[in-house]
Amino acid sequence: MQNGDTLDGSFNIKRPLAVRALRRSNIRKKIAEYLFEISPSCSYTSEIAYHVGATSSNVIGALRGMNTRYREDESLISLELVEEKSGGKNIRLYALTDFGKEIIGTIHIKR
Repeated sequence: MQNGDTLDGSFNIKRPLAVRALRRSNIRKKIAEYLFEISPSCSYTSEIAYHVGATSSNVIGALRGMNTRYREDESLISLELVEEKSGGKNIRLYALTDFGKEIIGTIHIKR
């Protein structure tokens, strides 16, 4: 198996998990769609919360996971839909990955 095949296989496994996670949580879906709209730009937690109509703690939970409310294995970062970037001292920025863009693009096409 070549290295490219391994990456493709990994995304083929994560694809149905990612779609399921987005269907199970309206907040996750809104966050991913917002990041899709502003792509390739990044955004920070409170700005995302403002645009999706959620609290910052719910946004953090959807992005990174939070106890039982947002399972870590279904978080947008764990599913590799979103990546966290450092914006300087104690500033975390979030952007949609290429895999995330593909998933959100597919969801929009099916509508």
